Amino acid sequence: MEGNAMNRREFVTRTAAFGLIGPMVFQKRAFAAESGKVETISDGFLELPTNFLLPNGLPDNIPGMSLEEVAAEGTFKVSCNVTAVRRPNGVVVFDCGAGPNFMPSAGDLDQNFAAAGIDPEEVTDVIFTHAHPDHLWGVVDDFDELLFPEANYHIAQTEWDFWNSDGALGTVGEERQSFVVGAQNRFDAIGDRIAFFEPGDEVLTGIEAVDAKGHTPGHTAFVVHGDEPTMVVGDAISNNPISFLRPDLAWGADMDPDAGAETRKRLLDRLASERMRFVGFHLPDGGMGHVERKGGAYRFVAGS
Repeated sequence: MEGNAMNRREFVTRTAAFGLIGPMVFQKRAFAAESGKVETISDGFLELPTNFLLPNGLPDNIPGMSLEEVAAEGTFKVSCNVTAVRRPNGVVVFDCGAGPNFMPSAGDLDQNFAAAGIDPEEVTDVIFTHAHPDHLWGVVDDFDELLFPEANYHIAQTEWDFWNSDGALGTVGEERQSFVVGAQNRFDAIGDRIAFFEPGDEVLTGIEAVDAKGHTPGHTAFVVHGDEPTMVVGDAISNNPISFLRPDLAWGADMDPDAGAETRKRLLDRLASERMRFVGFHLPDGGMGHVERKGGAYRFVAGS
């Protein structure tokens, strides 16, 4: 930084401290765990076409299903919840949000971190569920500076290899080729501080990587172990109520819809059986809650 120039991160942190930032999308749910305090910070929201998410149309055989989140023009409006774990030696963050260049309604993470009282320089580690834009592109701000300048970064080896592969552009389809270019650009920004893991590995002390492929080839969920374990499921369980009442449905955002459905059913069964708290990146009310069985399906109980 030269002279008296101030980057966007410093501006947001200072102005938030003096109450100068206006209304913002900010939601937070927290509970205590042995390995740290787990909470969610909003990155804003996405508005996505219904026919993109449900290419086979809306299901009509789900008793009592509310579709209030589907706008008249045929879109889903979904939250973006970034998970933060406050530990004695710093903060661990799962995913980085969308940043300034994906969708105008998202990319609020820097100012909402400031509102939550988290200094970006306190973040010691960032763990990615996967490399889609709303989870990865926020790793740099609109000055192309790292949002979390002191952090180390962690991603599944399979996920890194796929997005960096020569065949990725041809695999994702023309409408998502910008996802590949964007991922590679962000990977370049963190390439000298990235660490890789496999499903089943302990990524950091008390944080277990869980295979959750389907949404992307290396999509990963994580269990933050402690007195009240919490699973960070990323986009494996992404809609309330559809993902819970019909986990078998093909989901258009999944690169492998069959594998995505199998992952969804497996994770929901584990969450319900173990009564484990979890966080869904795109679920409402901060995305935190637990799963209950409902007949042959499930339901999401938020914030408890």
